[in-house]
Amino acid sequence: MIKIDKVVTIGGGTGSYVTLSGLKKYDLKLTAIVTMTDSGGSSGKLRDELGVLPPGDIRQCLVALAESSKLLRDMFNYRFEEGALKGHSFGNIFLSTLEKNTGSMKKAISEIGKILRIKGNVVPITFSKSDLCVELEDGKKIVGETHIDVIEKIEKRKKIIKAYLKPEALLNNDAKIAIQKADYIIIGPGDLYTSIIPNLLVSDVVNVIKNSKAKKIFVMNLMTKYGQTTQYSAKAHIDDLEKYLGKGVLDYVLINSKMPRKATLSWYEEFGEYPVTDDLKETNYKVLRKNLIRDIIIKADQNDMLRRGIIRHDPDKLAKEIIEIIGK
Repeated sequence: MIKIDKVVTIGGGTGSYVTLSGLKKYDLKLTAIVTMTDSGGSSGKLRDELGVLPPGDIRQCLVALAESSKLLRDMFNYRFEEGALKGHSFGNIFLSTLEKNTGSMKKAISEIGKILRIKGNVVPITFSKSDLCVELEDGKKIVGETHIDVIEKIEKRKKIIKAYLKPEALLNNDAKIAIQKADYIIIGPGDLYTSIIPNLLVSDVVNVIKNSKAKKIFVMNLMTKYGQTTQYSAKAHIDDLEKYLGKGVLDYVLINSKMPRKATLSWYEEFGEYPVTDDLKETNYKVLRKNLIRDIIIKADQNDMLRRGIIRHDPDKLAKEIIEIIGK
């Protein structure tokens, strides 16, 4: 009997979407473990107004794993541009509606998984309703993922020195079991303090990851994130990650080796964001330097969300390198 590797991704948002979009093309047992602290945009409004869990990152992972028609996938990602629903995506509303009607996000995910015919599982890291908080070097405390993530380019924000959840969040048992049984755990890519670290703040999750026999792979971000990882090198990313994950846990670090085009970099430089400098030396983990980038030149207005869609990991390139690690 041929063994099929169990691969768990830990993260949220676009990073998880990209990773899963590439990996679903291979014969793997995929489980996407998703952060649940989103408090901005459509997710934040639904969370505040309906008392539901934030659906945005879950929706992205469901769509990434979907093997349904393109029309259905596009429909779940469709975002209303006018009227009372402006800013909301159809998929977020659908997830929240199902959660209210079934009484649980777990059941809502199961039903949408059937509709989209997902290849794998999508598992919230927690069902606790909790806020992400950070403390800065100057003692300032910021409560709420949206306030940590959204920052005006003129704002001079001090370095984040501590992240925590308030109140404490309990680890979802399904997430615990998936991590325990995993052959490979992929952390990232994604915004360090709003997509990756929030998962590690959930009670007991770090111990479960450490005790898992899985090989742990960290996918380094392509660009710094202003207000979170301003002027961070690759080593600085690892140092902050290991403050929460612990040292000696990672087995591999995948880092991009190709510089983006100058034309696309200009969009990021205006907002104080730059390619992550590779200053890694192999210690307890193996560093793999590969061309992982999808660099797109588009004509657009000064729209921040559009700007963030320019430089991303290429799903197929990233998946290929992960499969190379699995095959070793």
